[in-house]
Amino acid sequence: MVEHVPPRPLRSCSVLTLMSAALLAAVGELAGPTTGDCLAQSATPAALERPGQLAPEKREELYRQLRSQAEVLEAQASVVKTVAKLIGPTVVHIEADVTPRSAPHFGPRKQIEEAGSGVIVEIGGKHYILTNRHVIDGATTAGIRIRLADGRQIRPSGILVDPETDTGVMAVSAPDLVAAPIGDSDRMEIGDFVLALGSPFGLSHSVTYGIISAKGRRDLELGDSGVRLQDFLQTDAAINPGNSGGPLINLRGEVIGINTAIASNSGGSEGIGFSIPINMFMVVARQLVERGQVTRAFLGVTLDRDFGPAVAAELGLPRPIGARIIDLTEKSPAAIANLQRGDVILQFNSVPVEDDAHLVNLVNLTEVGKEVSLLVYRDRQTQVVKVRVGDRGAF
Repeated sequence: MVEHVPPRPLRSCSVLTLMSAALLAAVGELAGPTTGDCLAQSATPAALERPGQLAPEKREELYRQLRSQAEVLEAQASVVKTVAKLIGPTVVHIEADVTPRSAPHFGPRKQIEEAGSGVIVEIGGKHYILTNRHVIDGATTAGIRIRLADGRQIRPSGILVDPETDTGVMAVSAPDLVAAPIGDSDRMEIGDFVLALGSPFGLSHSVTYGIISAKGRRDLELGDSGVRLQDFLQTDAAINPGNSGGPLINLRGEVIGINTAIASNSGGSEGIGFSIPINMFMVVARQLVERGQVTRAFLGVTLDRDFGPAVAAELGLPRPIGARIIDLTEKSPAAIANLQRGDVILQFNSVPVEDDAHLVNLVNLTEVGKEVSLLVYRDRQTQVVKVRVGDRGAF
């Protein structure tokens, strides 16, 4: 049988009760209201306060706490403001009169205006602007207008591009140009904080903030852009139309990427942006500046694009790692080094090979004529093979 417990009768609290409650309880003579009863009754007015209502003294105490807490966060967040101040003067807005490339037709081609961003750097003691090829490709030096952070407008004295990596470089000369330092994109890890600077929708020198969301994106469908060599950093820092060519910056104020593309259904930022790692970009940019063109290394192997778990297990590998050779070009560096069909290249010059696209990038970004070491998996054993890569243009 269930019984309701009768409510305890309320008893009044007095000053004497509050002062002597502990003593009386200790000797077992507490017959009046307990300390808890009195405290509960004294708290009743606060319980009856309207939601959100705070006494003036309580509000002041909370503000004191908030100011103290905010000081800690502001001290940590000041690094972002410092980076923005340092990098801001190096970022430029680019407008280019581009002739669209399409099927042959009669009559003059229509000029369209592309807008994007860029960043000033130093190469060989001279100033250049790094940007994307698709921002300036097809434009002449007279058709490109570069607006500096201080409002000055200049034009480039030379244009160099590489379609396979979407690299664009412009030679510029003007007083008091500020160059951005180049970082090491290989050191960036997923979760590292970054800033994206540029001119989204023509809004010059905008700054957004996020992290590196992923690395090694090599299979993006970029239409007919011709960008064959991909190794993108992925970031959730907002990137929008007009950000193309602008820098991705680490918290040390160094350029670690060039913002290039977004994944979006709306045409605007949806938290998935892609940047060319600066290490990859600078290999190409330096060749363009020094030689006027890019020469790419050649190994001479055809790789298995369908290399999956079943084949890996058959070969004795725990999972599909590296790049599996299914054919070799006659008289190529690979053939001369006695690589064989069925070999799996696990490392290229001490860099672990993730997949076939990764190996293609590593080879193409290697200096022509350089001897490299390959760690090869053959007949369930590993061995080191030395190869001197050739010039792709010769094959």
